[in-house]
Amino acid sequence: MSLEKIQILEAEITNYAITDKATLENFRLAYLKREIPALMGEIKNIAPELKKEYGQAVNALKGLAEEKFFSTQDALENVSEAGKTHTIDFTLPTIPHELGTLHPITLVKNRVVQIYERLGFTQADGPEIENDWHNFTALNFPPDHPAREMQDTFFLEKDPDIALRTHTSSVQVRYMQNHKPPMRAIMLGRVYRNEAISARAHCFFHQVEGLYIDEKVSMLDLKQTLYHFAKEMFGEGTTVRFRPSFFPFTEPSAELDISCGMHNPKGCSLCGGSQNICKGTGWVEIGGCGMVDPAVLENCGIDSEKYTGFAFGMGIERITMLKYQIKDLRLFSENDVRFLRQFV
Repeated sequence: MSLEKIQILEAEITNYAITDKATLENFRLAYLKREIPALMGEIKNIAPELKKEYGQAVNALKGLAEEKFFSTQDALENVSEAGKTHTIDFTLPTIPHELGTLHPITLVKNRVVQIYERLGFTQADGPEIENDWHNFTALNFPPDHPAREMQDTFFLEKDPDIALRTHTSSVQVRYMQNHKPPMRAIMLGRVYRNEAISARAHCFFHQVEGLYIDEKVSMLDLKQTLYHFAKEMFGEGTTVRFRPSFFPFTEPSAELDISCGMHNPKGCSLCGGSQNICKGTGWVEIGGCGMVDPAVLENCGIDSEKYTGFAFGMGIERITMLKYQIKDLRLFSENDVRFLRQFV
């Protein structure tokens, strides 16, 4: 009886007339959702010797119904699409072709590279995940040196010898190891320090460091290089000052300050409101500098009796804040398009 029912349904499916989506849905409900599932449920009542033949017949019937359903469905869709007419309204305004803007950090980095390339400096790069030797030891930071406390470092928990670099000075070490004097290069990149985030500090920021090694390089060469940079970046009237400082990898060492243009605390463009970037002094520190310590030269395989050199490092964010009169360091990493669209 069940095999006869299968033959009857096969004839019905073959001859079923489908003319539109409504009759197609009726076909699906009648056969794919009702008749064929009912036949499948009957298999438990079929004699064991006939189950194989019965199962094959039901599967064949199901395949016939599915093939007719999907082929007819595709045919109806094609007819529907072919019947549509697509018109273009030429009176509508065009979509404006808007160009994006570069991030202010990128703009300043490009300008820094431009200035130093004109002085003969090439660019060098290195890894952001660095080992202890390149990040500290080669730069005159012995394991027990108190100067290590100057920088709060992100060490990897599983390997205390590996850390996120705290300065791009590690790139200077790699550069000195792989090049012979004379050498003149700048290193730009992101660095990381475990510091509280505020208007003046962040756990990551960008640095540019410079290195010049040759015979008879002096502190005067360093000062003139940085004076030139300040005037090119901020204008001819820029005031710069050097303050004596200490860094393990340079001797003598100094910190470089740029005037923020403050004539009085109320008139300082960077000190208005609650954010006091220059702390009311009228000066903003943008980096450190000095003559490369002879021990660092020797660590990198350079004869300190023959060669001398200077090195400097500056914060790109600080330079950007001065150049564009930005009061809060956190704005650079918040991805607020209202802020970013201001820079061209």
